[in-house]
Order: sequence, then C-alpha cells, then structure tokens
Amino acid sequence: MAPGAHWGAIDFPDRAPSLLAGFTVNRFTEFNGRRERFNAIGETAGFNFATVSWTDRLKALPEWSGNLTFGGGLTGENPSSHLQNSFLHRTTGQSAIPVDHTRSGADAMAGGSLTRWSPLFSSRDTGFAGVGVAGGSLYQEVYGRIGIRELSLSELASWLFPHSNPWLLNEISRFVRFSAMGRYSRLYGGVGYSSDVIADQSYLGQASVSFADFCGEDAAPPRWAVEVAVTYDSGLFAAPTGRWLTRRFGSIALHFPYGSLESWNDWVGSTDSGPTYGFTLLFDVRKLSSLLTGL
Repeated sequence: MAPGAHWGAIDFPDRAPSLLAGFTVNRFTEFNGRRERFNAIGETAGFNFATVSWTDRLKALPEWSGNLTFGGGLTGENPSSHLQNSFLHRTTGQSAIPVDHTRSGADAMAGGSLTRWSPLFSSRDTGFAGVGVAGGSLYQEVYGRIGIRELSLSELASWLFPHSNPWLLNEISRFVRFSAMGRYSRLYGGVGYSSDVIADQSYLGQASVSFADFCGEDAAPPRWAVEVAVTYDSGLFAAPTGRWLTRRFGSIALHFPYGSLESWNDWVGSTDSGPTYGFTLLFDVRKLSSLLTGL
C-alpha cells in the first residue's frame, strides 16, 4: 500500500486471492534527533490510512494476478508521534525526535498492479514480474518489479543438480524460505509533496527470510509465519540540490490465520529523518467471514 514501499514495508505481491482490510500508519519526520533537517519539507506528518487491498487471479490469464489497493484518512501527529517518541525512543534510551510543524488534514493513496507468476526453479509459482501504478494526494508513481517469492533452497539445489538428494536442505527448507525483489519507479509530485522534493526515479531492492512450517512443496500456505526483511531505496525524496536521499529499512511481519501484523523502521540506516517508520494491521475479510458464518 503506497507509500509503504518507500518507508520499508514488505512489498512482495500476493500470490493467493485475498481481500484485506485494516489500518496502516507511516511517519515522516522533518528532523532527526540532532535537529538536522531532512530536506526542504517543512513539516512532520503521520499518515493514518484505513486500508483495503484486493488480489485475485485473472480468469482469462491464470498465470497473472491483479491487485487494487486504497488507503485514506486523517493526517496528524498521533498515534505515530506517541509510538515513536513516548514509547520506542524512551524505551530504548534514544532522544526524542523534535517536531515544529505538523501536517494536518486528510490524505489518500490508491494503486493497482498486474503480476505474471512462473514456476522459477520450482513446481510452484516462485518467480514474478509485473508493473503497477500508485497515486493520490502525496505523489504519483509508475513502477516495475521482478523477483522470487518464498524460494526453497532444496528446490533450487534440485534444479541445479537434478540427480542429487539434498536431505539437509530439504529439512531446512521445510521451515525457511527466501524472497528477493528489484523495483524501478518513475516518480512525480503531488499536492502533498511537489516535484521539488520528490526524486524523479527510484531504485529499490528488498530481501526477506520467512520462518514457518511449510510442510511440503505443494502444501497450502502456512497458517502462521514470521518474515524478516531489509530494504534499500535510492530514495522517494530528493535534497534541494536534486540528489537522491537514500534510505535503508528493516521490517518484521507476523502472518496469522486471519491476517497479518507488520512494522518497519529505518534502524538499518540509523537516519531517523524523512520516512522513519510505520506499521499495519490487516485482516483477511474472506476468512473472517467464513469463520463467522460457520459459527
């Protein structure tokens, strides 16, 4: 959900059909802890979005999946300020991030994407490539991405060495899977952030490790999983000189039977300015509906 990818959120496309709804927060800070200004943007912002995301396979082209997302809500100081300064920084002994002016009002972003899946190194859909658009009150974006999703090392070894029997990798791969993605974007300014502060393009790389009981190559997705990711982004934003403001993020997600909880932070880059952190709590509407109607 835009602008999450440029804040460090896990941005791999969904393979399975889903209808998700929940709440997403992203925080932009004007200063860091030493009161050094991020760029020409003269306000801190907390984007509080009610979020809906729909993914499904195309009936005419079953190798392709489509996604539509929408998020919108009031922009203000809390809850992101309370979580950053009153909880996280106080708990870890860090100094509070100073705030002068705060963006207020309402913001919204929407997006759509098409993804082509293929059984890369595997009998499952592990390889993907696709295109997407995102836009709204903050900025506009057109992007393409390519990568692998939840690749098993035993599958890769079997593809490279067909006559081998990697029993150790088979055991490891039951519980550990790997994902990686490259994404290129063309960026344009919006009402919230004009072209003067938005970079004209972005190069983003993301890699993750998922821990779960995957049971087997053709089994259903695990009910519970933990995913840890790192992200490098050449930068959504630009300095007054036009130079990209590169950011690095870490994120962690808990996938549970009826949704997911994820948080991301710029602790990898230790910057604490600009796009600093966020979180999302999403519920699978279809699974919850089936649960409730089955009671």
